[in-house]
Amino acid sequence: MKVSVEITLTPLQEEYETPIKNFIRVLRDSPFIVKENPLSTQVYGELTPLMEFLTQAIDSTFDSIAAGMIHLKIVKSDRSSYQPFD
Repeated sequence: MKVSVEITLTPLQEEYETPIKNFIRVLRDSPFIVKENPLSTQVYGELTPLMEFLTQAIDSTFDSIAAGMIHLKIVKSDRSSYQPFD
């Protein structure tokens, strides 16, 4: 089943930019479709492999920060071709 996942990482620490950049690099290096905007990153793919990948990526990211939050929105469909209205 194809899904679309919107992810926002919020490190709760003074140095927040580096963990965000590192997390985005991990997502970019994945086999999944990744799209970015200033507030979140969207990842598209098959549910089970994508969630397994995200679990490992989040675990690694949480190990590298003192405190933080991850917000996930999961939609049952591949929305990677969505184009907003102009």
